[in-house]
Amino acid sequence: MANLIIYYSRRGENYVNGRVENLAKGNTEIVAEFIQKAVGGDLFEIETVKEYSSDYYECIDDAKTELRAGARPELKKYLDNIDGYDNIFVCGPCWWGTLPMAVFTQLERLDWSGKKVTAVMTHEGSGLGSCERDLKKICAGASFGKGLAVHGADAAKSEKTVAAWAKKSV
Repeated sequence: MANLIIYYSRRGENYVNGRVENLAKGNTEIVAEFIQKAVGGDLFEIETVKEYSSDYYECIDDAKTELRAGARPELKKYLDNIDGYDNIFVCGPCWWGTLPMAVFTQLERLDWSGKKVTAVMTHEGSGLGSCERDLKKICAGASFGKGLAVHGADAAKSEKTVAAWAKKSV
């Protein structure tokens, strides 16, 4: 069974345990790499054409505006199909209770028939939010595994937990 890990991650200013910190690597990217290390597969990073503000607070304001508008930001590159994959992990930070709208930009382009989709969300207190419900709307025809919420501030030390969960998910 082939695995694909689709993720969006934010480097730079992030909210960590009640304060804004500058991260060299985003929490979701760290977790996505742990999944790949545990079960193998290909990584696909979602990157927007128009970059979000480097200022954390401006970024979250823009994210809220996108969510309210149902926006689908343009991406630098797209996956055209996922035919060669059985298991797809969809990973992102919790932005206003769900995945960033850029993730949905990518997902809506794909045929999910016969695929298993599993959500992963990094967060600072929101858990999985509504991302599993939202994925079920967008990934029609897929089956769904039990998602994983990883506290963002603990992402770098979550490898054992992420690996055990990922191995059960495939």
